[in-house]
Amino acid sequence: MNGRALVAWNLRRVRVTAGVSQERLAADAGVDRAYLGGLERQAENPTVDLLDRVAAALSVPLGELFVQPPEGAEPPQPLRGGRRKT
Repeated sequence: MNGRALVAWNLRRVRVTAGVSQERLAADAGVDRAYLGGLERQAENPTVDLLDRVAAALSVPLGELFVQPPEGAEPPQPLRGGRRKT
C-alpha cells in the first residue's frame, strides 16, 4: 500500500471510529471539506503540516495516520450520510 493510500485508509478509519463527519473534521482542522474528501479518496497529496492539523483535530498522534492495516482487512466504511435526527 502506497503512502497516499495508507493515509486515506487510516484517516477514514479514525474519523469513522470517532463518529466525526468530514464536514466537522474539516472545520476543526481548518481545511475545505472537499479537500478532506479528496484525501480519503487518494485524490490529494497532503503536506505533513496538514496531516498534523488533521491528526490534532482527531486527537490522535500523527503516526496513527500511517498504521499498516492487517492483511486482508476490509476498507473502512464511510459514515451514513444525511442529517441526524435530534
